[in-house]
Amino acid sequence: MDYFGEGSPTTVISEQHAAQLIDRLLDALGDVRRVLLLPPDATRAASGAGPLTVMIYERLRAHALVEIMPAIGTHAPMSAPQLTTMFPGIPHDVFCRHDWRRDLEYLGEVPADFVRQVTDGRLACPVRCELNRRLSEGHWDHIISIGQLVPHEVIGIANHCKNVFVGVGGANTINTTHFIGAVCGMERIMGRVQSPVRSVLNYMAEHHARGLPITYVLTIRGPDEKGRIVTRGLYAGDDEQCFQRGAELSQQVNIEQLEAPLRKVVVYLDPQQYKSTWLGNKAIYRTRMALAGGGELIVLAPGVKMFGEDAEIDRLVRAYGYRGTEHTLAMVAQHAELADNLAAAAHLIHGSTEGRFHVTYCPGGLSRAEVESVGFAYADLEQMYARYQPETLPAGPSVTSAGEELFYIPDPSQSLWVLRGALENTEQPA
Repeated sequence: MDYFGEGSPTTVISEQHAAQLIDRLLDALGDVRRVLLLPPDATRAASGAGPLTVMIYERLRAHALVEIMPAIGTHAPMSAPQLTTMFPGIPHDVFCRHDWRRDLEYLGEVPADFVRQVTDGRLACPVRCELNRRLSEGHWDHIISIGQLVPHEVIGIANHCKNVFVGVGGANTINTTHFIGAVCGMERIMGRVQSPVRSVLNYMAEHHARGLPITYVLTIRGPDEKGRIVTRGLYAGDDEQCFQRGAELSQQVNIEQLEAPLRKVVVYLDPQQYKSTWLGNKAIYRTRMALAGGGELIVLAPGVKMFGEDAEIDRLVRAYGYRGTEHTLAMVAQHAELADNLAAAAHLIHGSTEGRFHVTYCPGGLSRAEVESVGFAYADLEQMYARYQPETLPAGPSVTSAGEELFYIPDPSQSLWVLRGALENTEQPA
């Protein structure tokens, strides 16, 4: 059922009004004694989920046991400073960590025939449904998943059941769903409400997790006229309807349709949010459908110092590089270590240009040799800062003082840039 749903492309939901909606939700949930909250981690701080998590915790802590498990997926666990910044006022001992390789309970699997059907025959492998065992063993009155609906390279529109089955899911679930998305083609998935991966995760929700008391709180966020990120929509429910309604709004708020291909794009990655190319390659994912053939993407990445958030994935990126779908699939077939880490293989496909455009990385913590070894071009960060002066560039089309035309993106996490009409008539990838 839906508990609430409000929003439009021009709506601004204030913190005060969000608090009123949260009160409505908690009143509807009734007398609860044990609650588990599943917010995103610091890599999605712009989601608005931090303040919502604090609101829910503050309202429940006096009469209920509340635990919080950030849905980190394969990301590094949140540090103490990150917890304090994103969830101010919540004691750190309330938080528990998710280990995507260990702390799991097997709930069932998605059959290979179903995967074959939703991928149009591209893959026919079962997908294990595994969740952090705390979800099923905690005897929760309610599990509240909190997060943002936004275009995503693996599932089309992020969040809802992805925050559960991937965010606190197991290695097989994460690896296989990411690989499904990569093999089916990210440019045919991003920004779509329905996708093969969405179908797989919905199957898990319907067949293997029906007994878990999961409620979803979903934000839609976007820039206002001054470039500040505001909440355009807020939805809550315990089924797919709240996702469907919110995802339609996200398509309106978070997809920027352009009239002509972009020849040069400069993207800035906030050093507090982006420490790796695993995260920083959002600059590639979110712009690739708008870049012209032979175009150039320049990524200003002062905080990037590694390739993978996970040590093993970092090693695999260094070993195999971003060299395109054909090469990566060949490496998966030849090397068991990559076949056993399909999320890494998917990431290598997602981060490749397939030879269509050029990527120049300007990282603060990786050397030229490291960057070039994985298939990207390298440029010195200080020199590129001086050339583009991102602190003075307006978002969107711009011309530098030297007369260089470019398209500037100060944060790739909130939008998807596409050519007008690119998403039409391909709602379900085939």
